Order: sequence, then C-alpha cells, then structure tokens
Amino acid sequence: MLTLPRPLVAAFISRRTTLALLVLTAIVTAACSGNSGPPSERQPADSASITVYSGRSEALIGPLIERFEAATGIDVRVRYGDTAALTATILEEGDRSPADVFLAQDAGALGALEAAERLSPLPESVLQRVDSAFRSPTGSWVGVSGRARVIVYSTDLDPDALPQSIFDLTAPEWRGRLGWAPANGSFQAFVTALREVHGDDVTEQWLRDMLANDVREYPNNSTQVQAVGDGEIELGLVNHYYLFRFLADDPGFPAANLYTDSGRAGALINVAGAGLLQSSDQSDTALRFVRFLLDEDAQTFFRDETFEYPLIDGVDPAAGIPSLDTLDPPSLELTSLADLEGTLDLLRKVGVLP
Repeated sequence: MLTLPRPLVAAFISRRTTLALLVLTAIVTAACSGNSGPPSERQPADSASITVYSGRSEALIGPLIERFEAATGIDVRVRYGDTAALTATILEEGDRSPADVFLAQDAGALGALEAAERLSPLPESVLQRVDSAFRSPTGSWVGVSGRARVIVYSTDLDPDALPQSIFDLTAPEWRGRLGWAPANGSFQAFVTALREVHGDDVTEQWLRDMLANDVREYPNNSTQVQAVGDGEIELGLVNHYYLFRFLADDPGFPAANLYTDSGRAGALINVAGAGLLQSSDQSDTALRFVRFLLDEDAQTFFRDETFEYPLIDGVDPAAGIPSLDTLDPPSLELTSLADLEGTLDLLRKVGVLP
C-alpha cells in the first residue's frame, strides 16, 4: 500500500520524487490482482452506488449530481473538500480508498494522482469527447469544464490605457490599483503555469515587483470582482466566469474581462476534471458518472449555471464569453501544473504567503 504524509503539500509530487513514486507504485500495482484494465473491460458493479471525492463545492456541483441520481437511480455518496487536501487523502489511503471517482478543481491535482498511478485509464470513447489539450496525455483523466485567466477591470478605465499583459501590472501607473488572491487555488495554478512557461527566476521577479507595486490581497476571486465593482481597486487577477455571476444579478455591474498574454501564462486555460480511482470496485458505475459529466445536459449546466467553458463539441459558451478557439493559451500540458509544492515554496520565499 502506497502511503504518503498528510500535509497539504504532499498532495503534489515534486519532480525529485516522482520517479521513485512511479517505481514503488508499479510494484504495488503488479502485486495486486484487482481491476487493472480499462473500466469498460471490468466486471459490472454489484450495487448501484458510487463514492465521489469532490474538490468542487456542493453549491456548485450538488445540483448536477442530483440530476445524475434522478436519471440513473444510482446513489452517489459525496465527500466534499479542498482539491489539494482530497488529493493528499487519496494518496494516503492508497488501495484502501473508498473513492470511486475524483472530481478535481484543477488539472494539477489529477496530474499528481496520475504520476502516482492512482487513476485507471479511461476508454477512448470518453477521452475523445474533449480536445487533447484538456485531457491527460496518458488517458488517466478528462476535463469536464474550462476556465480562462483574465484581468477583471473597472469599466471607468479608458480602454486604450488597459494593460496588455500581466507583466504590465508591475508598471508604476498601476501602483495600489490592483488585487490578487494568493491563497486561492486557481491563482496558485496560474503561478505554477508562470513557472513552467517563463521559469522560476522570471516568476519570482514578477511576484516581487507586484508586491512592490502595493497589490492588494483578497481571499478569493469573487471578492476581487466585488472590489472592482465597488471602486476599491481597478484591476484584479481572476478566472473569467466570476464576473458573469455578478452580471447575471446586475447587468449593469461596472466591470469587464480583459483577455491578455496571447501564448503566455497569463492566458492559461485550466480545467476541472474527473478520473476513476484504480482501487475502485465500482468502475463501470463510476464510468457512467464520468460519461454523464460529458453529456450535453451536464455541459449545458456548466455553461448556464457556472458560466464555465463546456468542453465538448456542439455546446457553445455562454453569451459574451469568447469561444475557446479564439483564445491562445500557453503551450503546456496541464499535468505540469502538479508541482504545487514548488509554487508554495516560492510564494513563501517571496513573502506572498506566510
């Protein structure tokens, strides 16, 4: 049984330890005679119930799970929690994990489980539902919804004066006028992408320059958008869909999204995704749940209820949101976002996090 320490950072495997973990897990897997093939090749589950570990909140994903239960008669037991903490739990539980499906808030967490060989390969019929950029290169997980990094800005600003890059935010004219949420997982995934695309030295200098420019700290994306609307700040680093939640309640909300940094980390598109646990004995039932998340009904839910990007063909994004094919994200595999440990170390070193 593979056992890793409980602390949060253990959820994400550093490059220095990945090879050792792969070797150890391969030995453990070879010694087990259980379900090692693709879910579609295993025996049907004996009972119509599954356990889902969800890094997405109950308010967000609960209604969709209820739809699945109503449509299939399958009972879904859900353990909600922080994505990174649930990743650590799965790694610690190993083959004893009761989880059948992991629904993660970001691809980095799924990459950590993929590296530790805790996920089963998904059938091609599932993987092919989404573009290769939004699924595991080894077939271990699949994205179910997408989100783009943007700069949310006050509509009181002159459009011609807006920054064209996250690197412009360190200019003196933006001193004290912008915000970020360094404790937020999506911000940390963005910084990880920044490290991957631009290197640790460039990332460290950008973080130091942002601090020197009196960037204001917020607990999450929503509070940044609210602060822009209230005139407290003029720019914030967020995911695209938060603004649309405000606009749904108040079409006159005085903020807009700015898509910047074509081909660079500031244009990151991350995904929420799902994977099947290698230790599950309910693999076929669990696979039905993953298929459901990629059906038109669920993809439309993500579009209409959460304003995220649907990832299957035939379901367009919500009105006012640019299509994915018009955006130019950086060229990197989303599994590379698994190195959260290195990002947290850097954020603490610079003083962004305590």
